[in-house]
Order: sequence, then structure tokens, then C-alpha cells
Amino acid sequence: MRGKGKSTIVWLLMGMLVLGLGGFGVTNFSGGSADIGKVGGVSISSQDYARTLRAEMQDFSARTGRQLTGAEARAMGIDRMALARLYTSAALEAEANRLGVSVGDKAVAEQITGAAAFRGMNGKFDRAVYADVLKREGIRESEFEHDLRMDQARMILQSAALAGVTAPEAVTALTRGWLLETRDIHWQELTAADLPAPIATPDEATLEAWHKANADRFTAPEIRKITYVWLTPEMLEGEVEVDEQALRDLYESRIDEFQRPERRMVERLVFPTLAAAEEAKARIDKGEVTFEQLAAERGLSLADIDLGEVTKAQLGAAGDAVFALDQPGLAGPAGSDLGPALFSMNAILEPVDIPFEQAKADLRVEAAVDRARRVIEDKAAEFADLLAGGASLEDMAKETQMKLGQIDWNAGAEAAPDGIDAYPEFRQHAAEATEKDFPELFTLEDGGVFALRLDKVEPPALIPFAEVRDRVAEDWTRNETRRQLLALAEERRVAAEAAAAPGIEPAPAAATAPVAQAVGAAAGNAASTPQPAAPSAAAAAVVADPGTPETNLARGGFIKGLPQDVVAGAFAIKEPGETEVVDADNRVFLITLDQIRPAAAEGDEAEQIRDGIANRLADSLRQDVFDYFARALQAQSGTTVNQTAVDAVNAQVQ
Repeated sequence: MRGKGKSTIVWLLMGMLVLGLGGFGVTNFSGGSADIGKVGGVSISSQDYARTLRAEMQDFSARTGRQLTGAEARAMGIDRMALARLYTSAALEAEANRLGVSVGDKAVAEQITGAAAFRGMNGKFDRAVYADVLKREGIRESEFEHDLRMDQARMILQSAALAGVTAPEAVTALTRGWLLETRDIHWQELTAADLPAPIATPDEATLEAWHKANADRFTAPEIRKITYVWLTPEMLEGEVEVDEQALRDLYESRIDEFQRPERRMVERLVFPTLAAAEEAKARIDKGEVTFEQLAAERGLSLADIDLGEVTKAQLGAAGDAVFALDQPGLAGPAGSDLGPALFSMNAILEPVDIPFEQAKADLRVEAAVDRARRVIEDKAAEFADLLAGGASLEDMAKETQMKLGQIDWNAGAEAAPDGIDAYPEFRQHAAEATEKDFPELFTLEDGGVFALRLDKVEPPALIPFAEVRDRVAEDWTRNETRRQLLALAEERRVAAEAAAAPGIEPAPAAATAPVAQAVGAAAGNAASTPQPAAPSAAAAAVVADPGTPETNLARGGFIKGLPQDVVAGAFAIKEPGETEVVDADNRVFLITLDQIRPAAAEGDEAEQIRDGIANRLADSLRQDVFDYFARALQAQSGTTVNQTAVDAVNAQVQ
């Protein structure tokens, strides 16, 4: 007996797409007959494993857009996935055999004749095609039909095992309630203006300690000192001659860009009779209906009746009526090639009249750049030969039209718009170059060429304090502000909860003084820094002003202008009346939960969501139950693996 890792029709169609076993470098497996393993009385052949592995690799290729080598497939565990499918399938087949589960010949015949893979030129089942496809796949007809029969038997067994698995109503209701509940909150953002005193100015010792303790923030990136030569079409544009006639020919070939008559943006609604069109026009004039509503009444969208940009000539008999309008409006009824129609004119597009003399300068630049691109293409081989012959970049600049330049480049720097580092090709090769590399000629996306030499690599280094003192002071101040705001927010949170529950004692004043010792400064320096007054009076501010209200806030919703973490924080609060501190995007917020609104239990939307949740939960439960069922069957029937045969198949996947 044989087992399959997935529906035979599925892997057969996949196999046809890669033209047999060669599509992924899989060679002919028909020469060997060793089985890779067995579950109960059902053997799994090497051919089955090869086909299933190939199908899994093709499925990955279809999803990701790239083909895998055999080594990559094994590294990603695709071979183990194929084996798992095969052993699960074999276990189900063994159990189906034990129980006597099977299907009749009619069911097998219907599946074969209905498969697209076996249809002939007339779109119907073709016996010759059927035989030819199986022959190319190396499968006997009796073997294939047995596999189809067992596929359906396995599906019957699987369906029976999972038929009673449904999502518990309590879990569905709990999930729906969690997902759809909304909340009323108050929020406020604390800023430096809320602090009881301005942030103290740090002394030099504090800043130097901060500079050392946060060296990663003040470290210069790796600098790659690069010498390069390059030549682009724009560099040669002024040197290229373009004759007058060539420019006139270019102008004529693109005349539609320079000479266009007046056009209108028009929508057309056609009626069966002139009387029907006049009646519709009268309804619009009376304000009973709009043009868009008329279209909707006839089952049409605006896209169905949109004519786009049209000239007077293109409108035919309706041209005069539509072009008589000097502003957007309705024209007609008027004749059209489809019958009487109403026309909605939505915009007037002025005519375009650019004479040759006016377009000449732009055309010359375009033509010159195009010709310069061809000149560079012709000279590229010469440039490459000079570099291969040992010419330095400095020699190239002297002997050719290429321009010499130098750049201190790092991957994170913003490129100059007109610099060579604006080209992705240069950035790629600049990042990959080593000091041992000889210069090579590379092509730019606009048809230019370049070569580069890596002269030196300066590793990342801590920038001296004196050079970044202002940055250090700004960073320290920002961090200290955030620290004090968090301390104040925590004090206000406790004060708010104390007001809501009088049994809670307010917290002591927040420690908002700078803590220079945390970054290595001497304690004496910290002590000498002016200390702000304790903000105990400010702690009650949240009680008097809880902030901005937000009602019916949905889970996963948003509040304009606020980080998403604020919404997440609102739904992390457990009980109404509680206040939480949210630190998000270097901003500090206080959030008070006012009310939890239960999810709506009635209505079509609630029912649809409930059904969706129930289906997802049921699918997850069925998958778990099926996994346990398959493992139990394998344990019950006994499983063997021929690792040598498995390795032999893997070795043939290139």
C-alpha cells in the first residue's frame, strides 16, 4: 500500500507546472524502490517522498517568488514538512483500512474526469491525455486510482474525527466581548510646562559623565574614504551635437504632448428614447434627483459612464451642446452613437499649443542626453580595458572624459541630490568594497559609468565631548525632562486614585531633581545644582482637570495626534476610576478610565463578528484535535523511518 502527503490531484498539477521532475533539479527517482518508512501496514515510497518534497518546494516558490535549492529547502525544514504530511497521511490510511472505510468506483471516476489536468483540446476528459500524464509522472493507472480512493477515504475519516469540534459558546462570547467593548477615558499629556520649576542647567561634569555613559549616542559612524571617477549623460550633454532636423522629427513624433485641442471631462448617461432622456433631465432640473442618482437607479456607477477627456469632435452630435457650457454642468439630451443621452461636464481642460521653437530647448537637452548615453555605452569597453590594464583612477581622469572625485561615505548619511552617492549602484559597491580590491567599471541606472577605490576605513569612534557639547546638553535635558515628567505623572496618578478612593494616601512629592550620579558625576556636583521645589501642589491638578475626554474608544482605534500606545494603555486599565501613566514616543500621558461599555450583543454586525470568531476558534481547535488524532494513530499503528532512503532522496534534490 502507498501513502500520500497531500491530495494526489494537487501534487500532480504542481508537478505538471514544473515539467516533470526537472523543475527543481530533482532527478529521476524511478530507478529505486526503497521505502522511506512505514505506518502500520502502509508503506511510504521514495517516489512519494520525492513528489511531495517537490510540491512543497514549488508551493514555497509560488508564495515567495523565488526558487529554492535542495540545501535551502532542508535548512528551512521543508523536507521535514513533507515527511510529516506523508506520515500523517499514511496513519490515516492505515486507520481507514482497519475500519474498512473506502469509496466506490463512481466517486473515483468523477474525480478523475473532473480534473483539469486530464482534459483534451475540447475541454473534456481525454483518456489518452490521462494515460500520457500518468506515464510522464511514472505512475501506473491502478496505483493512481488506488491513491485517489485512499485520498477520499482519509478525508472521510478526518471529517468524522472533527465533525463534533466546535468553538465553546462561552469562549466565543468572551472573545467577542473583549474585542468589541469600548471605553470612555480622559487623557492628558504632561509637558515641561507642567513641571513645578524649569529643568536645571547641568554643569560640565554632569554633561561629560552623560557623554561617556551614553557613548553610543555620540559615536561617529564608520567612514569609508573613497576615490572615484564617473561619467554621466548629463556631463556630456553640452558637448553633444544635435541637428535641427532631428529635433523637429522628435517634436513631430510627440506632437500630442505639444498640440492638443480643448477638452472636457465628461460622463454620459444613455437612454432608450429621447422622451426618457427628457424626462430624466426634467427630474434633475426640479431637484428630484442628481445625475449620479440617475446612474445608480439604472445599476451603473460613475466609472461605467465616464468618457474621460474628450474633444468636441469625439463627442459627435453632442459636441456643440457640451462645449457650449462655460463651467461644469449638465448638457442634453443630445445624440450619441448609442442613442439619446445626458452629459455631465465636470471640468474644462484648456488647449495645449506649444510651438516647436518653445519646445526646442527641452527637446535638445533630452535628445543630447539620449545621445550622450549611447556615447558612454560605446566607450564603456575602452574604460574597462584601461582599468584592467592597470590605469589608476587619477590616470582615468586625465586620459578620458571621466571626472575624478572623493567622498567620505557612510551608509546612514543622507545623499546629496546631485552627488554620486545618490545612486543605489554606487552605495552598494561602496559598502562592499575592500582596500584590496582593484577598481572596476560599473554602470549607473541612468546610463552613466563609474569606478571606485576604497582608500581607508575609519571605524566608529566616540566624538570628543568638546565637539558635541551642545548635543549632549540637549540630550541630557530631554532625558531629564522625561524623567521628571514620569515622576510627576506617577504622583498625579496616585493623587487621582486617592481622590477616587479616599482610603488611599497620596504619594510623597516626586523626586524631580536631576540625578547626575546615575551617569557617573560626583555627588557634590549634583548637590550643587539648584533643586526645584517639591511639586506637591501640582499633584492635585489631575483631580481638578482630568484632561480631554474620549468616548466610545474602540480596541485598536486611534486618537488623532496621539501615539497608538495611548489607546493600548487605555485598554490595559482594569477598572473604571483607575489612572495609568503611558510613556510613548518620548511623550508622557495620564489616562483615566471612566467607563467600560460592553460589546453590543444584538444586530447584524455583532452576529457577523460572533460567527467569524466562532469559525476561527473552531478552525484552531480542529487543527489541534487533528494533530493529536494523527499522532495517536501513528503511536497506535507503529512508525518506522528509513533514514538512509530519506537521505538518498534529499541528496538528489539539487
